[in-house]
Amino acid sequence: MKKKLLALGLTVALALGLAACASNTDTQESTPPAETTPVVESETPAAEGTDINLGLLNGPTGMGAAKLLSDNDAGETVNHYNVTMGSDPSTDIVPKLNSGELDIAALPTNVAANLYNKTGSIQLLALNTLGVLHILENGDTVHSLADLSGKTIYAINQGTNTEFVLDYLLTQNGLDPDTDVDIQWKTSEEVTSLMASGEIDLCMLPVPAATTVLMQNSDVRDAIDLSDAWTESGASGTFTMGCVVVRTEFAQEHPEAVEAFLTEYEASINYIKDNPEEGGQLIEEYGIVPKAAIATAAIPQANMIFTAGEDLKSISSYYEVLFAADPTSIGGSIPDDAFYYIP
Repeated sequence: MKKKLLALGLTVALALGLAACASNTDTQESTPPAETTPVVESETPAAEGTDINLGLLNGPTGMGAAKLLSDNDAGETVNHYNVTMGSDPSTDIVPKLNSGELDIAALPTNVAANLYNKTGSIQLLALNTLGVLHILENGDTVHSLADLSGKTIYAINQGTNTEFVLDYLLTQNGLDPDTDVDIQWKTSEEVTSLMASGEIDLCMLPVPAATTVLMQNSDVRDAIDLSDAWTESGASGTFTMGCVVVRTEFAQEHPEAVEAFLTEYEASINYIKDNPEEGGQLIEEYGIVPKAAIATAAIPQANMIFTAGEDLKSISSYYEVLFAADPTSIGGSIPDDAFYYIP
């Protein structure tokens, strides 16, 4: 009996020992060594862009944005741009800035100053277009602004830089805009059609409308480049027609988005200037200019620039000229430093 009990005890002990070994072996096999445990690195999510309601104008002030619009559609921009195209800044752009429907928008430089002086709700974000005005003649009698005395000239964009610069330059050349020259204000489409068809002899148009006329009517010549006339008149400052503004509230709430826009917009302008053939196609695609051939021909004359930051203040001397010519052209006063977006 004792031998049987002893044998049974040994059997139980052996079984328990084997179970413990098996348990220890399983534990060792299921737990990898500390040095082989994979290390998971934390990832910082990419910065997300912002939806920006962007207003652009047909013509020279909109041309530089064509690559930006293409990149936006391809999903290659930091921000996402909801684009509104317009032809008349006073009806298509300014009301939507005032209502908050637009966050960033292109405007004539005098309209931007006017809006700031009236509301204080916007800031100058970038300058994008120098002078693009040309006087065209079907004939060979006008070689200086003084030669416009007693003549009728058709022009567009009354109440913008176009009118105030013409008035200023006529005055600088000894003419009274109200009595010495008959200025007929019409739409761009009307003046372009009349001049291209030979129904009128003199007009003032910006590029690319001027380019269209010259391409369609070989009898028309480029009589006066108003950028040259500006310099020859002794006017101070740079003749700067186009700009981009931002709603001050939006800029304060989304400074990173504004900086991303400036980077993307500058790259777009440079691309269009450096690649006129491709740029012309994009400009036509987005309805900024009706035909790619005209856009391509106009790009070298469109005087597209990109100026931002402290350099924006260089436009103040141009505003001084407009103020001296007609204070109401910029809203009654020269904008103060708060007008300029300088982060």
